[in-house]
Amino acid sequence: MESLQLLLDGFASALTPVNLLYALVGVTLGTLVGVLPGIGPAMTVALLLPITFTVPPASAFIMFAGIYYGGMYGGSTTSILLNTPGESSSMITALEGNKMARRGRAAQALATAAIGSFVAGTLATALLVFAAPAVVSFAISFGPEDYFALAILAFTAVSSVLSRSVVRGLASLGLGLMIGLVGIDQQTGQARLTLGIDQLLDGIDVVIVAVGLFAVGEALYVASRLRHAPPEVVPVGRAWMGRADWGRSWRPWLRGTALGFPFGALPGGGAEIPTFLSYAAEKRLARGVAREEYGRGAIEGVAGPEAANNASAAGTLVPLLTLGLPTSATAAIMLAAFQQYGLQPGPQLFDHNPALVWGMIASLFIGNTMLLVLNLPLAPVWAKLLRIPRPYLYAGIVMFAALGVYALNASAVDLVVLYLLGLLGFAMRRFGLPVAPAVIGMILGPMAEIQLRRALAIGAGDVGVLVRSPIAVTLLVLSALALLTPLFRKALTRRTGGPSLPVSRED
Repeated sequence: MESLQLLLDGFASALTPVNLLYALVGVTLGTLVGVLPGIGPAMTVALLLPITFTVPPASAFIMFAGIYYGGMYGGSTTSILLNTPGESSSMITALEGNKMARRGRAAQALATAAIGSFVAGTLATALLVFAAPAVVSFAISFGPEDYFALAILAFTAVSSVLSRSVVRGLASLGLGLMIGLVGIDQQTGQARLTLGIDQLLDGIDVVIVAVGLFAVGEALYVASRLRHAPPEVVPVGRAWMGRADWGRSWRPWLRGTALGFPFGALPGGGAEIPTFLSYAAEKRLARGVAREEYGRGAIEGVAGPEAANNASAAGTLVPLLTLGLPTSATAAIMLAAFQQYGLQPGPQLFDHNPALVWGMIASLFIGNTMLLVLNLPLAPVWAKLLRIPRPYLYAGIVMFAALGVYALNASAVDLVVLYLLGLLGFAMRRFGLPVAPAVIGMILGPMAEIQLRRALAIGAGDVGVLVRSPIAVTLLVLSALALLTPLFRKALTRRTGGPSLPVSRED
């Protein structure tokens, strides 16, 4: 009951005209930067840090929270319409969302993304209010071996589920792991795979990898196909979801929320893991028409990952506010903003600045409503982007991708790396290698390496330490099942002579 009273006090602060204006500015900016490839909420919050010198703390963090939530939604727009994720956490949405758009159901895909974001964001914020202590204690119980096993589960699941064959999925994963090794080894201080280029000592930023493989790679692939066939005119479709769409979406929304929130609260969990786990779960649970549509534009493959994506954003705030532990790039920038105000997130923040904390939490409910009101009517408007001639559209994507990447460090080396990765993305599409495992490998590879080393150091080199934790054993068993199940299914299909189950094909 105390939490409810504090939340009501937070609404009293968040509903003031000034804070409502900051919330509206935040969600609008967040949606815009989510739409633009290469420009994410972390960069936007970082660019706006100077306002901490003039804006009151409550107003600033209400705007930052709006940017975070808006960015999580906005990234789905280009994923669905252009197969170009604005955020790495939206890349799973591109698998089915873009195929829905090509079938004339772009508006439905955007609508289920908007409503799913609202449902997941609202439920996850309620969990943030009532279940934060339990989630934090669960996150604290994870040891290095558990995080390593979690990464292995992510690797095997994405390689076996998101590709036409396990071998091609693992090959793509290997490319991503190699990209993740570029830079200085954090334990030995040795440079790895930098080719003597000083700008690569800090590694390759995930934004460059995601934008290069997805945006530039997609643009080059589309350009190569335009020579063989005239541009495809993609119909926009109806502007609203039908009864069947609602019936197929509400369960994935709930399951995605249940996956996204706890992963967002885990250090290193992020939004990428729950989004593709949600996609894998929905694909496994699909029956009838939904199973036949996977790989051709299944609405469940958009609804579940988008809900997981937005639920993880609320989960990220649990360790940030209660422990001062950022679990994402945007959370790390928000931690820097707290320090700019001379505040330290943690239990004392709840005691000494309750109006700030609970006003920020209350603003998440308000921001979610604003996002729904803003973006749901705009679904058919966004869908009309598909009517832009392909040469102009993809030329614009390449330009904005280059601007976003150059804005990261103002480095020409980043642009060279971007276009090299774009050529790699084109080659992967040309020869049938899925792109998603490479990005996942690059994101989680360094974390897996660090946690493996920590676990082995604790166990004095004994590899048995990796299976001493019940959590780690459970995750490793699930990893083995994810890797072997497609192989057993294929062997069984060959023996019985029956038709193989449809699998997703990533363009």
